[in-house]
Amino acid sequence: MQSPEGKRSLLLIRILSLLSFLVLWKLGSEWMDSAIILPSPEDTLKETWGLLHASSFYRSLGATLVRGITGFLLSLACGLLVGVLAGKSYVLREFFRPFLTSIQSTPVLAIILLALIWFPTESVPVFVAFLMGFPIITTNVAEGILAVDHRLLEMSRVYRIDRWRRALYVVLPSILPHLVGGASSALGLSWRVVVASEVLSQPFLGIGTGMQEAKLRLETARVFAWTLAALVLSYSTESIFRWVVRKLKRLA
Repeated sequence: MQSPEGKRSLLLIRILSLLSFLVLWKLGSEWMDSAIILPSPEDTLKETWGLLHASSFYRSLGATLVRGITGFLLSLACGLLVGVLAGKSYVLREFFRPFLTSIQSTPVLAIILLALIWFPTESVPVFVAFLMGFPIITTNVAEGILAVDHRLLEMSRVYRIDRWRRALYVVLPSILPHLVGGASSALGLSWRVVVASEVLSQPFLGIGTGMQEAKLRLETARVFAWTLAALVLSYSTESIFRWVVRKLKRLA
């Protein structure tokens, strides 16, 4: 654990970093002298304040949140299942490897464009979030299965420990760090791909839809405001995820 002095120093460094960024942003906007190219921080703050007072903003935020969480949970469930199977079987691991590698190597934009052909507008962000998170979680879970100490498994069989206790006390502790790491990466990625998908698919409500509409009207400050909303949403959900993981570790 960090000492109180260390925490204060870290906080001071982060505050200085943020202030430096704002100063550079302000200087850049003054140099450009064009609100369309680079609006000032205060203009962006005004647009953000305006968004916060619009009821449609919260509906758009909720729509993006639902899409992101749905895609993430689908990738978590499927990735956990396939990852366990792949970790236990060399044949299945090699069978899934080309599919997982192909998904990870395919540009996100190509997947979004294909999804636009295959699915309704509202489903495109969910599908893309699922597809991009699935290989990350699958690979991490499979690595966790392979990392299980086989000597402990053998010992549990010798002492005739039932299968459920073996999974809970031997297999799960080995998988959990890999699963948490993969889920954290997939969750962070899901918000980026969901917003990008909304920009292209233009569902009725969504952060990406708001960004695209603002861009068409050349309201760059509003694009920045929507981007800030996406950043806050991503940071908040990842913070909640880390908090839940810490609570589960304490209970375990």
